[in-house]
Amino acid sequence: MTGKALVTGGTGFVGSAVLRKLIERGQEVKAFARPASNRANLENLSVEIVEGDLKDAASWGRAFEGVSDLYHVAADYRLWVRDPAVMYRTNVEGTEGFIRAAAEAGVENIVYTSSVATLGTLARGAPADETTPVTLGDMIGHYKRSKYLGEEAVRRLAVEEKINVVIVNPSTPIGPRDVKPTPTGRMVLEAAKGKMPAYVDTGLNVVHVDDVAEGHILAREKGKPGERYVLGGTDMTLREILVSIADIVKGRPPIMQLPAAAILPLAYGAEFAARLMPSWEPFVTVDGVKLSKKLMFFKSDKAISELGYSARPAREALVDAIGWFRESKLL
Repeated sequence: MTGKALVTGGTGFVGSAVLRKLIERGQEVKAFARPASNRANLENLSVEIVEGDLKDAASWGRAFEGVSDLYHVAADYRLWVRDPAVMYRTNVEGTEGFIRAAAEAGVENIVYTSSVATLGTLARGAPADETTPVTLGDMIGHYKRSKYLGEEAVRRLAVEEKINVVIVNPSTPIGPRDVKPTPTGRMVLEAAKGKMPAYVDTGLNVVHVDDVAEGHILAREKGKPGERYVLGGTDMTLREILVSIADIVKGRPPIMQLPAAAILPLAYGAEFAARLMPSWEPFVTVDGVKLSKKLMFFKSDKAISELGYSARPAREALVDAIGWFRESKLL
């Protein structure tokens, strides 16, 4: 480690986990944070905060001073957004510009946090991987489209401009310090409160956020520029996730399965209400319901064999997430 590490999104869920892993390893760390961001995840940590915004290139320069490693974790992760253009400015234009600026400033090693949202899926729940075919037309919603386009831009930087950037694709991170919380964290929290008595026939690949963070550092150490690596854990149906949460909190498991079509009208109504109430975000979204028609199952064989990546049992991620929500008085 010749210089400092810069983490974008360091105040957030995955970014703060990466930041903590770096500090544990003895590296000096900078966190690139928006002026209005919640700093709770940085409290009592030895970290230098540099304020800026991915949508404002004029704010980037000072962030790169003395930096050898960049972990570009920041992203606009929402399944519903009033103005989609804001999401594209962050996830696509901001990402491409920031990584190029970092390389021009002399940053030697870059890890870009993409998502399994950019990958294809297979029928009947077979686990997909980095090679599963997919196109932009397969992307449902602005979040997936923006991350797909952002990853394509990063890959071009690696191939055409020879920038040393490795791509990681976390699956569904769960665990402590989900301050916002993320859409997945909201689901865990609502289920822990007993507010999800029904479920749809879908599934996710659940992974502990700290294992995802470790995967980022392994990608920096062993990853190949321009390559992408799935950082996943355990494939679970939504019913299995909700039953596990009920068991952890000693609550009632879900009692019925609903077809996605039955929830779609509720999602449209929730989004309509959100447009009338600017301070409120819908818990059920149209994109979320459409996404639930696919089993988001993935395998991490490439990361395991090339990076030495590993993941703990998914239940530990749920236990740690619920424990943190309790400590934070959210549950």
